[in-house]
Amino acid sequence: MTAIPTPVVAPDDAPASVRARESKRKRPDEGDERKPRVLVTIIMGVIAVAWLFPLLGLLITSFRTRAAAESSGWWTIFVDPFNAGWTLDGFSQAWTALNVEVSFWNSLAVTIPATVLPIMVAAMAAYAFTFFQFRGKEIYFAIVLGLMVVPIQLAIIPVLQLFVWFGNTTGIQIIGQYPAAWIVHSTFALPLAIYILRNYMQTLPTALIEAARVDGASHFQIFWRLIVPMSVPALASFAIFQFLWVWNDFLVAYIFIQSGPNAVMTQGLYTLLGQYGQGWQRVAAGSFITLVVPLVIFFALQRFFVRGLTAGSVK
Repeated sequence: MTAIPTPVVAPDDAPASVRARESKRKRPDEGDERKPRVLVTIIMGVIAVAWLFPLLGLLITSFRTRAAAESSGWWTIFVDPFNAGWTLDGFSQAWTALNVEVSFWNSLAVTIPATVLPIMVAAMAAYAFTFFQFRGKEIYFAIVLGLMVVPIQLAIIPVLQLFVWFGNTTGIQIIGQYPAAWIVHSTFALPLAIYILRNYMQTLPTALIEAARVDGASHFQIFWRLIVPMSVPALASFAIFQFLWVWNDFLVAYIFIQSGPNAVMTQGLYTLLGQYGQGWQRVAAGSFITLVVPLVIFFALQRFFVRGLTAGSVK
């Protein structure tokens, strides 16, 4: 048998120079640790630049005249930036055509309730899945996870028929109104919200919850005074996702809100294109007008974003 050499460890009474030499030999080379980090940084930088290229082209096109945008590509401005046909007409036309004074508030009226409602319901459901013990809990949670794979496009026709039946039966028409979009967006956001929040709540200290129960706190008090404040990162991360999804949504708004006084900004972007697609430079300008609010929301809550998503991934 081949003997495995035993690493030599300097005794405590060895000279300081010997102990320093041994510790340096056991310490991994810092240069070897930096190489993977530099490589990952370079790869992420390349991916970020690749993602920003279409956005940069859209931004440049929004500041050019229609004739200039149709005669040359947006990248030609780097060769001759002073003769690129710069103008602000696209933004002024898009602002007027979008009717921002009305469509902006319509978008908020759809997005804010469709973000708050699923978070409230999902937080309560996640609390129950985490801290309650009842028969079939894991089966019910598996069913919730299974609903995450159901695309919203698959259920649009049945939901639309259900809304029509409800309106004909009760006389309350919700198609074309805000509640139609609230219900659809909230329903399809619940599975992911429950999944994220349950994983996060499982990382919370159970000793604190048990101490609150011993002190006589009810589930209502534990949920609102302990769980919700400690779950702010997960709540904020899902709120970012949901707000962006609803704000940028066109399909649900087009089908369930339809055109009219309640039309949102994404519906206005579609009308900017024109019948023959001749207004795409106005669409570029209008896209940046609609981007302002999502960017503000993301940068305001970004410190919670990664923490809320990664919590509960490793236990």
